[in-house]
Amino acid sequence: MSDIGDWFRSIPFITRSWFAASIAVPLVGKLGLINFRNFLLFPELFFNRFQLWRPVTATLFFPITPGTGFLYLVNLYFLYHYSTRLETGAFDGRPADYIFMLLFNWICIVITGLLMNMRLLMIPLIMSVLYVWAQFNKDMIVSFWFGTRFKAHYLPWVILAFNFIIGGSFVDELTGNLVGHLYFFLMFKYPMDLGGRSFLSTPEFLYRFFPNRRGGISGFGVPPSRRPAAQEPAAGGGGGGGRHNWGQGFRLGGE
Repeated sequence: MSDIGDWFRSIPFITRSWFAASIAVPLVGKLGLINFRNFLLFPELFFNRFQLWRPVTATLFFPITPGTGFLYLVNLYFLYHYSTRLETGAFDGRPADYIFMLLFNWICIVITGLLMNMRLLMIPLIMSVLYVWAQFNKDMIVSFWFGTRFKAHYLPWVILAFNFIIGGSFVDELTGNLVGHLYFFLMFKYPMDLGGRSFLSTPEFLYRFFPNRRGGISGFGVPPSRRPAAQEPAAGGGGGGGRHNWGQGFRLGGE
């Protein structure tokens, strides 16, 4: 148990908080302590009855059943793997900037969820983080199932295409990819590479609560660096066959 505790404490703070909440909320629903329907995003209840907690719980909740348990664990791994690497890599020492990225992506996903009547938002937010990580590590070589290898830039779309080919839903993944692209384009691509106006900036109050460490300067001053190509296994890479739709979006029937 001490090894598990040491591992958990080694996870950077923001990712650790998100990871823990994404375990606690589904377990509460699985144990029946709270009716799982109270966690889902219903636009009519959000707007008409002012149940304002639903966008938050819909982002943290995922139904744990024999048919969805493995999918939940894989997405939990995605959360841990890619959020940790962003928080300790491109956003190292910049907790306010990372929190702002998560907030921006989350707000965009909530708006999309309300418009498209999406009940669960966990996968889109995780995929948006994975997409941003892939943009920061475009030239890194990752391994996928069956030993396929490609640049990390393609990983979010490979996951989406894999789901589509085997007949699963790709709406959640597509939403996450598009939101991640919107953030990266507005924060980096347009103002830094294309010389356009900067539309996004981290609010100053976030720096007061989460000051930069190691003497960093508020905000980002340079475009993301292009790292040398390296090899890193993607989740699910190299084993287990391809029988499970591990990236499939989940939609409750009849809601």
